[in-house]
Amino acid sequence: MTLNERKTGALARKAVMHFWQVREAQASKQRESGKTDQGFRAAVTGGAQMNGFIEALKELADIGRIPQEAIYTKSRFLELPGFFRPTKEWDFLIVWDDVLLAAIEAKSQVGPSFGNNFNNRTEEAMGSALDLWTAFREKAYKHSIRPWLGYLFLLEDCPQSQKPVSVREPHFEVFPEFRGASYAKRYEIFCEKLILERHYDATAFLTSKREEGISGQYSQPCADISFHRFSVSLVSHLKGYQP
Repeated sequence: MTLNERKTGALARKAVMHFWQVREAQASKQRESGKTDQGFRAAVTGGAQMNGFIEALKELADIGRIPQEAIYTKSRFLELPGFFRPTKEWDFLIVWDDVLLAAIEAKSQVGPSFGNNFNNRTEEAMGSALDLWTAFREKAYKHSIRPWLGYLFLLEDCPQSQKPVSVREPHFEVFPEFRGASYAKRYEIFCEKLILERHYDATAFLTSKREEGISGQYSQPCADISFHRFSVSLVSHLKGYQP
């Protein structure tokens, strides 16, 4: 199967559509039951929103000639040894004949509380990468070659995520790219720097509006961290492995 932008675009649209449809179904179910959580947490606590992206990753693994038995998406099979902690649960793993080929995080954030979650998401992503690479250095994954590490993020595109955000500078100036940057821009910068500093081999950053996302519409603010480039990098790595 040929991996082109038409194919990866179709995978992304299907995944985005699934994300918003699942969120709406979960929120509707909780509203009907009368047991809603605070704010939009009703849709968050149901889980499964990113399963569409997990299915897309499965298709990419198939294009990369990976057998189904080497692909892990169920919770009980997603833990890897860490260096600073006993284990870390990833969202998608490929382990073929005891060789760790790929580990991927697939995360999302919707409003209205972008400020409350931005630092948590960024710290989690950086910590996970540090933990894995240090464990890899210490031979935690046996005779594995250097694994491919990926980070995929979907952000709600709305006025709250797009408006400029002020920063406090009581002692020293922040880097200029962060001054006046919205949360959407901050995530874009973050995903770019994860690659620049080689914490991850590829990242994908997508934004989607709640009303349009239900039909699969999304945007990609930066070509360097598009879903297509993410996909090409992953598939190239997988095809290059010979067991």
